[in-house]
Amino acid sequence: MADTLKLDAFLPYRLSIASNRVSNAIATTYQALFGLRIPEWRLVAVLAEGGAMTQQALGARTHMDKVTVSRAAIALGDRGLVTRAPNPADQRSHLLTLSEAGWQLYREIAPKALELERQIFEAFSAEELGRLRQMLERLEAAAAAVEPARG
Repeated sequence: MADTLKLDAFLPYRLSIASNRVSNAIATTYQALFGLRIPEWRLVAVLAEGGAMTQQALGARTHMDKVTVSRAAIALGDRGLVTRAPNPADQRSHLLTLSEAGWQLYREIAPKALELERQIFEAFSAEELGRLRQMLERLEAAAAAVEPARG
């Protein structure tokens, strides 16, 4: 029966499992070494790469929902890792920026993140990694095409 779902052969399930395993390995390290959860680290990384952003822009960039972004931003603010400033383009929002402590933390974490990536993918050749990146881009585009529009 070709129509029978076998979970272990269902690619969306397998992608989810692989993603969860990679995320859990990384999350454990970030939590143990830096006291950060994955959403908090994502905000730090995006702010380091892109500069000041609103929470809405951070949500769009990280593909995290607004509640997750808000909680991560509050946690980072409470630790003095980000600063908030009025958004001159929209008085209803604020711009988040890494503080000096946030930049220092980023400079400590970024090399560790790259090392974890190297360890996870060390069994893959450069050619395989290039193909994987291309396939992920195609997969993300295909999923976006069938994803219901967000209201």
